Amino acid sequence: MKKALLFLLSTICIQVHSQQELPQDYFENPLNVPIVLAGTFGELRSNHFHSGLDIKTQQREGLEVNASAEGYISRINIQHYGYGKALYIQHPNGYTTVYGHLQKLSPKLKDYLRKQQYAKESYEIELFPEPGELKVEKGELIAYSGNTGGSGGPHLHFEIRDGSQRPMNAQLFGLDVADSKPPMIQGLFAYPLGEDAHVNNSQNRQKLKLIPQNDGTFAVPEVEACGEIGFGITTVDQQDGAYNQNGVFKIESNLNGEEVFEINFEKFSFAETRHLNQLIDYEYYATNRSRIQRLFKTPSNPLSIYGNMQNEGLLNIKDSLDYQYTIRVTDLKGNEKLIRIPIKGQISDKIVKRETLETEYLASSANGLSAKGGKMDVYIPGGSLYNDTYLDIIFSDDVVTVHRDEIPLHKNFTIGFDVSDLSEEDKAKTFIARVSGNGRLNYSTTYKKGNRFTTGTRTFGNYRLAQDTNAPSVRPVNFYDGQWISGNENLKVKISDDLSGIQDFRATVNGKFILMEYEYKNNTLTHYFSDDVVTETENDLKIIVNDNVGNTTTYTAKFFRK
Repeated sequence: MKKALLFLLSTICIQVHSQQELPQDYFENPLNVPIVLAGTFGELRSNHFHSGLDIKTQQREGLEVNASAEGYISRINIQHYGYGKALYIQHPNGYTTVYGHLQKLSPKLKDYLRKQQYAKESYEIELFPEPGELKVEKGELIAYSGNTGGSGGPHLHFEIRDGSQRPMNAQLFGLDVADSKPPMIQGLFAYPLGEDAHVNNSQNRQKLKLIPQNDGTFAVPEVEACGEIGFGITTVDQQDGAYNQNGVFKIESNLNGEEVFEINFEKFSFAETRHLNQLIDYEYYATNRSRIQRLFKTPSNPLSIYGNMQNEGLLNIKDSLDYQYTIRVTDLKGNEKLIRIPIKGQISDKIVKRETLETEYLASSANGLSAKGGKMDVYIPGGSLYNDTYLDIIFSDDVVTVHRDEIPLHKNFTIGFDVSDLSEEDKAKTFIARVSGNGRLNYSTTYKKGNRFTTGTRTFGNYRLAQDTNAPSVRPVNFYDGQWISGNENLKVKISDDLSGIQDFRATVNGKFILMEYEYKNNTLTHYFSDDVVTETENDLKIIVNDNVGNTTTYTAKFFRK
């Protein structure tokens, strides 16, 4: 009982300390429904930390989104991908709130946006209204929730950023999220790191057995180890009302009662977010699609999310000594999971040696690497890799293999092809493609200069030249040529391209530009007649769609409206 009381007091103190300088009643729930989370702040995503809260919208679109506090619209960003339709509000107290994946803006903001989009004849647009030009009050309707951009389903992405535009954990500002569930522990791993280190008679990563205890904690069979080692954990959290496996708030570890490691998700900067790949075991993720969070800090890791640490979280286990290592995972409501790991220091004379790779290509983290084979070449600049790494690079007749996608890259490396043997006609339709595991060709942005084609990428794998000679497909969805469509609220068409992908499109009616919203997840273009551009009874529609190598399709149709 005393231990439970001490932990509760400790948790309260931590939360008070974290929140003492943050306003607790300033921001309110931007939706008119209780906050149920599909995603938490700092959650581990592909190559980045999640920068906000993903608030569920009851599996539907069109819920009212309100300003979380008074301020003015400082940015409107409309894009096909990313946050889709997004609004940014600057508040008098210096913070900014962000609202993403919106279906549509409020009438006042929509009118402002539409004028700018038609002036620039572009759906994708980024606007920065003058301070005070678009003022909003706390609780004022600013938009409707949606599923635009890179969302996997209807929800509202909500952020609070500080004066330096660093995203912060919105739950620290007093937004209430019901959560009575402790985090879940999915896996525990040990890493022999020193040259002669070993764990359970091996120098390779070891998965450890977790044994649930009656008190809700986990025990682990005694670990035999010696030398410099570290641990890693796979863990997620769930809040009430949802089955989503979200990110946790804090992980701490202790050795013999003394804290040696802490990580917490209170805030981070966008400049550091890709270094998530140094927090996790990227090779394990590439192979198993599960993220192990290392409970130790690698030498080149600049992440600011670490707290108290000794020896970067590494443990020096000495022969003939016993240790007690504990890991505590907590959420913002103080729910916790505890793992107890007994460690016995013991030198082994029967060790499975560390798996190593040595090739002719040693890429330096500082200086990179250049390699050439036939009419193909690879250039990896310094700063691309986090560590000096041996790479498998193979040049075949038409494919260059640059290792495997099990090593993270921080910056783009370049793959080049000499295309002097191609005709000018063939060059126009040729691009560099990444070959996926199932043989599918994926367009990689290709830069063409004379007889040299290059692409920049942060993904190792197989690359080759490919040709796309087929034009995009365009077909109507809710009308046909010559139809009366007076009852339609919108005009929909589907566009697709089977290889290099859609680059751009343009639509006109009776020679006048019309705005069409592109939803790449279902390949749909939509024009809303409420824009009042289509005013004639008889209308000639023209849509021009280009793919990434210049193949073009022009679709024309006639429709009638009253």
